[in-house]
Amino acid sequence: MNENKILATVQGTPITEDHIDAMIVALGQRGQGYNNPQGRQMILEQVINRKLLVLDAEKNLYEYDPEFKAELAQIKEEMLANFVIKKAVEAVTVSDEEVQKEYDSNPDKFKKGESVAASHILVDSEDKAKELMAKIEAKEISFEDAARENSSCPSGQNGGSLGEFTRGQMVPEFDEACFTMEVGEMRGPVKTQFGYHIIKLTAKNEAQAMSFEEVKDGLKQQLLTERQQNAYESKINQLKILYQVDRY
Repeated sequence: MNENKILATVQGTPITEDHIDAMIVALGQRGQGYNNPQGRQMILEQVINRKLLVLDAEKNLYEYDPEFKAELAQIKEEMLANFVIKKAVEAVTVSDEEVQKEYDSNPDKFKKGESVAASHILVDSEDKAKELMAKIEAKEISFEDAARENSSCPSGQNGGSLGEFTRGQMVPEFDEACFTMEVGEMRGPVKTQFGYHIIKLTAKNEAQAMSFEEVKDGLKQQLLTERQQNAYESKINQLKILYQVDRY
């Protein structure tokens, strides 16, 4: 089987499997969504359409149209500027040793904030919340079953569990209640914009340091971005010395 099979021709010009592969690669991560028979057919149609449009442009001599030439000059200028930036930052690197040094030198920057895990039951009235709390405290019903049967929050299907969260991720009233509770404590009704909550705290985790492996990749990218920005600014400053800039 010929891997570079001709899929179509437009005015005698072949479009091959290689053309489609190149288009998928050019799309980056999004391209993987097109790497299937239906997606490749869509790209083939786009390539055919583009070639038809180019043929029409050539026939009408649009290449020499002043409007097109102005647009082309603008695109060329943008591409040249981006190419200079690429050249200015391409030599910038960050070693693993430098990342480790940054991590070791700034321990306070790499901490997980205090977090809690909680479950809740959300109802639309204070009286309903108080009634449910009384039943739970009297052990007439479990917190989880009360959530499944009464909570208007989707978490009710999971017994009211909201999982783990840090400060600031919930609305202020809910947040304040959770971070002042003890593990196993139930509190309510807590009123928020969503209604009335019965809250049960299931876990509490103190702030703790993140390991080097947890932060390594993100920290390396951060340092690289900072150095590339510095290299860019240095290049601009050099050019301002070489070329006159007048502002009016």
